[in-house]
Amino acid sequence: MIVAYGEWMIFLGSVLFLVSSGQGQECTMIIKNMEYSCSGRNLTHIPNSLPFTVMSLDFSFNFLSSLHKCAFPVLVSLQVLDLTRCHIKHIENDTFYNVKNLTTLILTGNPITYFGPGCLNSLHNLQRLVLVDVGLSSLQLQMNNLTKLQELRVGTNNIQSMSLPPFMSTFKDFSLLDLHANNISIIKTDDTVVLREIGRNMTLILSRNQLLHIEPGAFKDIYLKEFHIQSSFASLNAQKECLEALTGLSVDKLFIGSYRMQRKVKVSNGSYLDGLCSINFNEIYFVQKEFSDSEMHLFRCMINATKIILKRGYIKSLEYIPFHRLKELYLGPTSLSAVPLISHIPSLEKLVVRNNMPMTFNGISDLPLLQFVDLSGNFLILKDCCSQFFQRTPNIHYMNFSQNTEIGIADKPFSGLDLLELLDLHHTKLVLVFYFGFLHGLKNLKYLDISYTSITFTRQMIFQNLNNLTVLKMAGNSFHGDALSYLLQNLTCLEVLDLSHCGIEEISRRSFIGTQKIRYLYLSQNKLMILDFLALPNLKQLTSLYVDKNSITSIPLHVLQKLPTNLSEFDLSSNPIDCFCFQTDFIWWIIHNQNILKQPENIFCKTTDFRTTDFDIDSCVHKKRLTIVLSVCFVTVVVLLSFLVYRFQFYLQYCCILLRGYRSPGQQECSYDAFVIFSSYDEVWVMNELMENLENSVPPIQLCLHMRDFQAGKSIASNIIDEGIMGSRKIIVVVSQHFIDSAWCRFEFELAQSRFMMERSANIIIIILEDVEERKTKKVFGLHKHLKKNTYLKWSRDPLSNMGFWIRLRKAILDH
Repeated sequence: MIVAYGEWMIFLGSVLFLVSSGQGQECTMIIKNMEYSCSGRNLTHIPNSLPFTVMSLDFSFNFLSSLHKCAFPVLVSLQVLDLTRCHIKHIENDTFYNVKNLTTLILTGNPITYFGPGCLNSLHNLQRLVLVDVGLSSLQLQMNNLTKLQELRVGTNNIQSMSLPPFMSTFKDFSLLDLHANNISIIKTDDTVVLREIGRNMTLILSRNQLLHIEPGAFKDIYLKEFHIQSSFASLNAQKECLEALTGLSVDKLFIGSYRMQRKVKVSNGSYLDGLCSINFNEIYFVQKEFSDSEMHLFRCMINATKIILKRGYIKSLEYIPFHRLKELYLGPTSLSAVPLISHIPSLEKLVVRNNMPMTFNGISDLPLLQFVDLSGNFLILKDCCSQFFQRTPNIHYMNFSQNTEIGIADKPFSGLDLLELLDLHHTKLVLVFYFGFLHGLKNLKYLDISYTSITFTRQMIFQNLNNLTVLKMAGNSFHGDALSYLLQNLTCLEVLDLSHCGIEEISRRSFIGTQKIRYLYLSQNKLMILDFLALPNLKQLTSLYVDKNSITSIPLHVLQKLPTNLSEFDLSSNPIDCFCFQTDFIWWIIHNQNILKQPENIFCKTTDFRTTDFDIDSCVHKKRLTIVLSVCFVTVVVLLSFLVYRFQFYLQYCCILLRGYRSPGQQECSYDAFVIFSSYDEVWVMNELMENLENSVPPIQLCLHMRDFQAGKSIASNIIDEGIMGSRKIIVVVSQHFIDSAWCRFEFELAQSRFMMERSANIIIIILEDVEERKTKKVFGLHKHLKKNTYLKWSRDPLSNMGFWIRLRKAILDH
């Protein structure tokens, strides 16, 4: 029972797993209501949730063991169906009835063992049928109704004959039969009957079969658009015989030879390609993996070709072949040690030579139709380039010497090449003898690439007369001084400018004068810190700007507001952005313009490791408000304190003096009997009356008068405290209108009151020299209150009254 229970649980788990696998995940929408992908979702059926408007469905890498009539929901708009590797074994009749408008059906990699006789009958609109690696053994398929079929791909199967069903001769649009990697070894005349009847626009792919024999005449009077026979022969001898049997075949493009990844093979007979002489072809694409110690005549049977592409070859020289119609020659890489002499091919229009080993170049001449020359990547070292290497070749439009070793540029190097439109010299060291005129005469030049050519641009290297130049690439070079400010001024048609990796620290505002058509500007990997030049109206057409990997910390708001309105691509990535609250305008711009920013996820803050788009601007707003409030409070306090300091400056001085140490009269010996506080306007009365009656009487009373007793060189406040208030037993205050108006008098009186408050004794004697309004006495702090609470003396001009005045005053002073 235990075993039975365990087996039951395992079974139940398996069922649940299959059910869950069958449900899978939701399909991915590529284009809403039109294109969906359900690839690799472990689905066991086509989801019913798909919209009926779907036109393309990728259902590859799922589980559909068999296809029957109800396998597909009604999808009348479905045109492309991919069922690659869905483990399909059986396809029953009318399987595709609900998707009968298919134009493309892909069944690659399914182990199909049964095709229902009418399984494809409903696909009247099918144009492309892919049955690669499905175990087919024959082309005799039941597809009579596929009259619109254009492509049949049945590669990597077990097909042994390329014979097509007779009814396919009526397929007027049929244009491609792919039979690569099958088991076809013999081709008979009967196998090509239908092929001959189909038409003149066929592409036949027989690559990677093992052909041993082709019956002579099997391809006679057959015209193919393309014929692929790479690695299609069992041996070199079989290749030679089969090619000779192709007599009468006409091909527009012939693909022959081996694949690049195959190993090279040594041959003893260099004539293994002689069978090509039996084929009429225009273009040939050849990958040579054969080499020999003897001379191989590769091109002898290509005399009538219009285009030869030797993608890889082991030839050491190019023999003299009187080509009649050759227009394009592509050689590379080969074992050639020198660019071949081709001056005997007057029909040549395009030459491409690329090698992986050093070559020499002695020039070409007398090619009046030559327009395209590509000698890039050949380790060439040239001196006095370039016109002497191209004699009587006036129609060259394209010249590419990039990725070579070194080229010396002499005076007027391109004379005679006036029609040149494209010049590419990137990653080739240029040795310039004459800086000023090295591009002289290229008035038709549209594309110039001199990137990474070790040039140091100076003011003298002005691009004169390049009025048609639209693309200029100067990356990886350097600029002397302010040369950039002068180089571009004549390039009125320039649209693309690349100044990447040039060590540029600053771009002058006048650098783009006259270049008002620039749309693409590349300034990556420089040392730029500011981008003020972007605010110029000369760059209003700019659509793409790349300033990644510079030293940009911020962009001012006035520059951001004047950015070109057409700007749609802006790369700021890998710059040390300052993420501080003082530049929230810039960070806000980054956050809200990610639609035009390239790689916004790579725009990081300089001092932290988080992205600028994650910066919390709201916190800056709160901090800014708090800063404003604190600033206002601080200013208010400072203003208030300044006012108080100004208002009570004398008292502050007094407090400072008192902090040095207070001494009461009991602790010190007073130098004076009384300190007189009076206005300088009342000095006559003090000298003639007060001093005369007090100091000259018996006993004499010693007064402290500021104009006589204050120490020279000592501050007034210190003299008032030390000599006057602290150095006298009593204080006499002479009150008059002038006293009320004097700031120093008020200060002295208020200091005297401070002493009075500390000693709690009536040491202040007030003399009213003249009547003062009561409201005015309030002007002096504490005076009005003091007069209300204390007895004071009043001066009178009456002699009798004066006698009593002096008696009372002397008694007040001498009284302890």
